[in-house]
Amino acid sequence: MKSFSYVLTDAEGIHARPAGELVKKCKGYASKITIIKDGKAANAAKILAVMSLGAKQGQTVEFQIEGADEDVAAAELEAFMKENL
Repeated sequence: MKSFSYVLTDAEGIHARPAGELVKKCKGYASKITIIKDGKAANAAKILAVMSLGAKQGQTVEFQIEGADEDVAAAELEAFMKENL
């Protein structure tokens, strides 16, 4: 299992547009991807689950990636977060 943490820098946090893009990206991997904020976990491949976290600017989210392509998924998702959120 791979994991990384990210502090949100986007003024709106994880809102509809980037959440949709994140979910679309996560669905492209064979690995199971979970996002955790304040102890609450969400399946990163489900938009309502991601939005229910209510992640705002300055808050830390942790990604846990487990599966066949976890190395690639972790690296690409970390880059995605830095570019978009």
